[in-house]
Amino acid sequence: MPSSRLAEKIPGATPLVADKLEALGLHRQVDLVLHLPLRFEDETRVTPIAAAVPGETAQFEAMVVSSEIGYRPRRQLVCRVADDSGTLVLRFLNFYPSQQKALQPGAKLRIFGEVRGGFWGSEIIHPRLRVLHGDEPLPTALTPVYPTTAGLTQATLRRLIARALAEADLSETLPDALLARLSLPGFAASVRALHAPPAGLDAAALANWQQPFWRRIAFDELLAQQLSLRQAYAARRARGAPVLAGDGRWTDALLARLPFRLTAAQQRVWREIERDLAQPHPMQRLLQGDVGSGKTVIAALAGLRAVESGYQAALMAPTEILAEQHWRKLSDWLAPLGIEVAWLSGSQKKKDKQAIIAKVSAFETALVVGTHALIEEGVEFARLGLAIVDEQHRFGVRQRLALQQKGVEAHQLAMSATPIPRTLAMSYYADLDVSVIDELPPGRTPVLTKLVSAARRHEIIERVRALCRAGRQVYWVCPLIEESEALQLQTAQETFAHLSSELPELSIGLVHGRLKPDEKAAVMEGFVRNEIQLLVATTVIEVGVDVPNASLMVIEHAERFGLAQLHQLRGRVGRGAAESACILLFEQPLSETARQRLKIIYENHDGFEIARQDLHLRGPGEFIGARQSGLPLLRFADLEDTALVEAARTAAEELLAHWPTHAERHLARWLAGRAELLKA
Repeated sequence: MPSSRLAEKIPGATPLVADKLEALGLHRQVDLVLHLPLRFEDETRVTPIAAAVPGETAQFEAMVVSSEIGYRPRRQLVCRVADDSGTLVLRFLNFYPSQQKALQPGAKLRIFGEVRGGFWGSEIIHPRLRVLHGDEPLPTALTPVYPTTAGLTQATLRRLIARALAEADLSETLPDALLARLSLPGFAASVRALHAPPAGLDAAALANWQQPFWRRIAFDELLAQQLSLRQAYAARRARGAPVLAGDGRWTDALLARLPFRLTAAQQRVWREIERDLAQPHPMQRLLQGDVGSGKTVIAALAGLRAVESGYQAALMAPTEILAEQHWRKLSDWLAPLGIEVAWLSGSQKKKDKQAIIAKVSAFETALVVGTHALIEEGVEFARLGLAIVDEQHRFGVRQRLALQQKGVEAHQLAMSATPIPRTLAMSYYADLDVSVIDELPPGRTPVLTKLVSAARRHEIIERVRALCRAGRQVYWVCPLIEESEALQLQTAQETFAHLSSELPELSIGLVHGRLKPDEKAAVMEGFVRNEIQLLVATTVIEVGVDVPNASLMVIEHAERFGLAQLHQLRGRVGRGAAESACILLFEQPLSETARQRLKIIYENHDGFEIARQDLHLRGPGEFIGARQSGLPLLRFADLEDTALVEAARTAAEELLAHWPTHAERHLARWLAGRAELLKA
């Protein structure tokens, strides 16, 4: 949006200021109203210098005693001030001549800043100050401090926000009955109190998110999110989609040939998906299942249902290793039924790739598995009825939609082995139907998790030797491929060389993201066939690798991995009958966050509990990958406040059913201009 247009929408904003406001996402006066303070500073009282407490922020009034430029250890302006109780040093490491001129002996100052102990006594580095001319009254309320950007001062923001509070539409968007039931204060009263706190509200009270004014804002934000996602859900259901009812000939044939029975959870989930596919509107379902819960067979059944109904199905995975694993597994299951599964990846030879693309466009193949290559220009489906996206959080929102749009309103099944905590599912995934496989297949053995200091590496190497001699296989995972001076991590290449030297009697393989696809495939095939006993790898083996004979996972520099990655990697073992273990090698000293992560993974095996604690550690934005998801982030609401999330969800249903005008006004206030961020 050009600055001139923005300046028109926000009265009082010059074109230069308008550019800064745009950088903060502030386009309208109501956006300024919702640009709430980060914190509040108490400038309502003056503290005697003698009462200053190191480490605390306070305000003082004092007279300049001396002011000079020092040069040791660097050029700086040092000003000594005094009141009736004592003296204080003000130190400026960067300063202008105008500041030096203002700080002449005898000048009376109002000073605000954090006091700390210095060589010459109490001091403040770069205080905020104002030269006083006579007796100037103190503010009567707390001073708000806003999120800002370079070149946009707090004074400018306060001026524009004060004007917005006076001129913007702050009328109520919630019905009186709903406000009364929820015991929430009015919107106008809440934003005014948060921008200009009334007397009696101190900074500590305003920092409490349970404070009624903050709670109202958090509720409104959650409500806007719920309303927008529910509208998106309703809009999709209004569109037509192919009815994939099928006749059961292929799905029944696969179930009859499988060497295992579906668990009760898998059967329940399949019934839910089967019911959706038979509807005349697009399915938009998220299939969650912990590592090894058996999501691939559900994807196979869904794909076969599309084929039975005269349509095509495509399965897209984020990495070549995972996509190829799916292709191999589906081929093994479906080849005996006479159904070919096509394979499409960016690394294929042009001739092979063109041949597959031709077969897909001519409907000579009904099932295709691949990577991002599936959504490339030139890949056309004759009759795509179902798009399956595995590890959906690893794709951007446009990539997920691009596959779905290869068919006319194709059904979509998104799969994730990263469990989504309940409150996150209720908020960010409110426009999806969610199915959960909450049961592991029989025969999966619990994985013993051990935390081991890297100083005991030699003990782990001996354990690897003994296991491999006994006929077992081992993964050894490292976080980097090449040396990094910044991180000083053990690399996959160094580890491979070291282990090859220490364990010359073993067959050791190395796989990482920079290997050529055919080289990578050869190493993985060797490990699957037990021709390679020890596989040194980066996180390319995080998902999709299924080798039941592998019973030990060693993770190098475990403190550098996220919880979801650690849980996924641990899930690569424990797939056979043998007792399995995951050893987390860590380097000292550990940061507090790393210590918490390792404690969580050590104490928990339930993916949903790990995800819940991960959400608590990282916050929703980082957990869902805000940039990838395409979703507007929650700025004020706390997803651990389950009651408020539930209340917003219920209120959204009520508003859409009984007060649609209120719903539209609420969405206009909170999300106008950001509709492109919502899921399509």
